[in-house]
Amino acid sequence: MVFEFRKCKAGDIEIPGLYEIQPKVFGDKRGYFFEVYSERDFFDEGLTMKFVQDNQSASSKGVLRGLHFQTKHPQGKLVRAVFGKVYDVAVDLRSRSPSFGKYYGVILDSEKQNQFYIPEGFAHGFYVLSESAVFAYKCTDFYDPNDEGGLMWNDPALGIDWKLLVPGMEPLLSEKDGRQPAFDKNANYFDLNGNWIGD
Repeated sequence: MVFEFRKCKAGDIEIPGLYEIQPKVFGDKRGYFFEVYSERDFFDEGLTMKFVQDNQSASSKGVLRGLHFQTKHPQGKLVRAVFGKVYDVAVDLRSRSPSFGKYYGVILDSEKQNQFYIPEGFAHGFYVLSESAVFAYKCTDFYDPNDEGGLMWNDPALGIDWKLLVPGMEPLLSEKDGRQPAFDKNANYFDLNGNWIGD
């Protein structure tokens, strides 16, 4: 197998469906080669999602994008840094999950070529640590601008350590991300399968 799959935990609690993935990179003096995705290997691990859309963005140092999700058309995402380094975060919004309201963060680095799979039912965001970064992700549903949801990036209830380059200094945010709502621990967001059950 050319992938190493590692299940993620928030403290001692395993977060169902969330994986760090390390592909095997073959390199020599000419450069390198690796498989980004293999249906066979992912299916063998039980990750039987179907991807329908690939996205890519470029961001400068200190940019934070998130925390985002879609409601009626939730997206699972396989994410990676094509160039540069980002701190990537997923927050479990599956209301009956043992890790509901918990987050997991991982540094995605184009030198390591590591990846992160975030299933449906999570809010997602990332913060750019390098001078610039190119970020790519495969999605299990199509982007719908009329179906967007989000959470406040610095909500104290979530307690996310964003690995800020300058502690206490706010990152570069879009206007929309600067006014996202707070997390509601009493709300119903998604069920355990990642289907929207909120209002």
